Amino acid sequence: MPPARLPRLLRGVTYRRQVCRPLDFRVRYALRLPTRLIRPATVVAVAGLVALVLPACARPPGQATAARPTATPSTAPPVVIKTLPNSPPAPPPPVGPDPTNLYAQAGAGQLAPAVRSARPLVYVPDSDESAVDLIDPATRQLVGRLNVDKGPQHVVPSWDLSKLYVVSESGRVIPIDPRTGRLLGSGTDLPAPYDLYFSPDGRLAIAVAESTEDLLFLDPETLTPLSRLHVDCPGINHLDFAVDESYLIASCEYASRIVRVDLRLLAVTGYLDLGGMPQEVRLDPRGRFFYVGDIVAGGLHLIDGAAMKKVGFIKTGQGAYGIVVSRDGRSLYVTNRGESTVSVVDVAAGTVKSTWRITGASPDLASLSSDGAVLWVSGRFDSEVYAVSTADGKVLARVPVGKGPHGLLVWPQPGRYSLGSNAMMR
Repeated sequence: MPPARLPRLLRGVTYRRQVCRPLDFRVRYALRLPTRLIRPATVVAVAGLVALVLPACARPPGQATAARPTATPSTAPPVVIKTLPNSPPAPPPPVGPDPTNLYAQAGAGQLAPAVRSARPLVYVPDSDESAVDLIDPATRQLVGRLNVDKGPQHVVPSWDLSKLYVVSESGRVIPIDPRTGRLLGSGTDLPAPYDLYFSPDGRLAIAVAESTEDLLFLDPETLTPLSRLHVDCPGINHLDFAVDESYLIASCEYASRIVRVDLRLLAVTGYLDLGGMPQEVRLDPRGRFFYVGDIVAGGLHLIDGAAMKKVGFIKTGQGAYGIVVSRDGRSLYVTNRGESTVSVVDVAAGTVKSTWRITGASPDLASLSSDGAVLWVSGRFDSEVYAVSTADGKVLARVPVGKGPHGLLVWPQPGRYSLGSNAMMR
């Protein structure tokens, strides 16, 4: 999320205590500045404020709250409620051939027939402008730029892998032909979409409208709205799905909590306060829990989604944000935006086994090459994209791009189908 958008968004957020608003804003805003613009003493001071302010302004971390009805804001655009489509005749099973790795069928080189003709590109949305930069992953050079609507946040593969979507918060989702890397038409209007997801069975597309705190349930092919769910979740942005496909967990960045939504009822079934600022959500390769990155806590919360209970925490680094699963499902790559590092987490042990430094960087969201050898990372505040070797953490290239690189996508990707965002493949 670009810093320039925070004042506009935060003015609409109702904090639990009136006295927390001014100081809370300063703490949250400071943590999102480029690290190269913050003196070390400032970082220490901000960390101290976080420790003092956030616990006082929120419920105790780890405390679940019961689901509660919330009224749809009168300013939210109307959505016609339709009968939800039936499930496909033979949805892919949620678990691959390896029960210890839900991502086993998105392993190195396992490209589906639908993507084998795709032009290899790294798509980099410039959220500060109206463009998507194109990088050739072989030469690691900028090779083009697509002009799109204002505020593109993510480039997202469709569930059936037939197309890609540029998701812009200005209100437009525009398809891309992955065979050519060119735009397909003018796209579809949606109310302020930040990201786009697909239910594991392919029955629904889900647009995350962060600014209105809504989840929009759509037809996955036409993106026609079917239903809207308003949630008590300021800053809702990232999510993932349970192993049995019955519910999703989404992060509420400005409310310091997560929310659980039943995919059969399309209803909220619980909240869990974590403190900090939760970001990316990713299901554990063994299906045991969800990882939730937290840029204030500086690591990953481990969440039992069924019980809505925090069961652990892995400290990675200041500004923990993006989470990528390795091709063999044994490691996680966690970007630490506040300290210019990427942590490599051992999934089995639940510990950090190595830390890679990208000097002068602000590592944000990331996407893995098809063979798993290169981690492509957007430099949120530094107008760069980094190609990092997963063998030793060496920075292979720094590619200059637009002002606000965010939810980049490496394409093609292995896997049978896409859950959306920037390449959540299964």
